[in-house]
Amino acid sequence: MTEIFLASLALGVVAGVSAGLFGIGGGALIVPVLSWVFASQHFNPEQIMLIAVATSLATALFTSIASVRTHHKLGNVDWRRAFRLGPSLLIGAIGGAVLAEYISADLLRWFFITYLLYTSVQMAMPRPAASAIHKARLYLDYPMGVLIGVLSAILGIGGGTMTVPYLAGGGLAMKNAVATSSTCALPIALSAAAGYVALGWHGHDLPAGSLGYIYLPAFAGIVMTSIFTAPLGAKLAHRLPAQRLKRYFAVVLLFIAIKMAW
Repeated sequence: MTEIFLASLALGVVAGVSAGLFGIGGGALIVPVLSWVFASQHFNPEQIMLIAVATSLATALFTSIASVRTHHKLGNVDWRRAFRLGPSLLIGAIGGAVLAEYISADLLRWFFITYLLYTSVQMAMPRPAASAIHKARLYLDYPMGVLIGVLSAILGIGGGTMTVPYLAGGGLAMKNAVATSSTCALPIALSAAAGYVALGWHGHDLPAGSLGYIYLPAFAGIVMTSIFTAPLGAKLAHRLPAQRLKRYFAVVLLFIAIKMAW
């Protein structure tokens, strides 16, 4: 338990910066690292991924709050879009948490890898930003919110890998897309984490220190450091030029795709 807590402190530093800088919640890094750590501690192999995903989403709630406060002070959050996406993200994340116990995510994983590779190329290519959000595109917020919520809950991410490109493609400046994405991670993390607590409440063979599928020592370690480093990432996102931030984000997406494929 002590080894996991110490490793989680270091993991929270990196996850917090990535959450604030790219609006991705850190889950793309947290889930694979926790899976490896849990395996080294001989957790039940059938439960490792569920515990890693649930713990990642629970930490995203606190990391997102820390980064959103900074983004809001800098005036980068588009609250209109955040409130439009929020309810559907909430519903989708609850559904995704339930589905995670019953379906194989292998095909979904490869679909997601393809999506990441495509998005990475699109974000890396320089192109003029849209001058305004098209009114027709706003109607996509509801179905896209449900889809992003479902995939985020199953994969254990804050949804930024999908929300940021979606918002940027709809006309938001990159720094505003990142800030709004960080805000959108809140309903995803809240509903999905609650779902995983309920689903694992009567689970068998869960390690000591678990709250449902959330492993509290890892959760505490990540939160204790990520809430301090997330605002640093948010400030970097505000200062970096938009095109450079897009290219950095493209590299992050490419890394995530390779990691998921590996």
